[in-house]
Amino acid sequence: MSDGTRWLSRDELVAWMRLQAVIELLPGALDAQLRRDSDLTHYEYLLLAMLSEAPDRVLRMSHLASATNATLPRLSHVVTRLERDGYVRREPDPADRRATLARLTEEGWDKVVASAPGHVHEVRRLVVDALTPEQVTELSTIMLTLVRVLDPANRLYHLDD
Repeated sequence: MSDGTRWLSRDELVAWMRLQAVIELLPGALDAQLRRDSDLTHYEYLLLAMLSEAPDRVLRMSHLASATNATLPRLSHVVTRLERDGYVRREPDPADRRATLARLTEEGWDKVVASAPGHVHEVRRLVVDALTPEQVTELSTIMLTLVRVLDPANRLYHLDD
């Protein structure tokens, strides 16, 4: 078969399959902990955390969608739930009335503060503490290299920090 395809070597295939396993397993594990302990999905927690770190705890909906790789309809659906629970409030952008802002409420701030310790514990348990400090550094370098290929416009939040 000489169709020009550069097939994966055995070592490359093993590395790819291991990465694929992490891609499949890690989101579900993080989601399960947050649902159990905080009644939030991982995506909802991510949105609240991003708002909690933003100036004045407010971001444009379009920025949130881009930074989380979500469509505006998906983001709107999730923000509707977070609004219903009192964690986020939508408001018009005074600088551009066509845009909508998402603002973290005090209840939202309290939810992030209450949820963060359990989430960090789970991230440590599942990833950080399973690695040596050197491996954490290597993982960070490898992930940044892959993110730069997958997201050359650097839309995702705080990845070059």
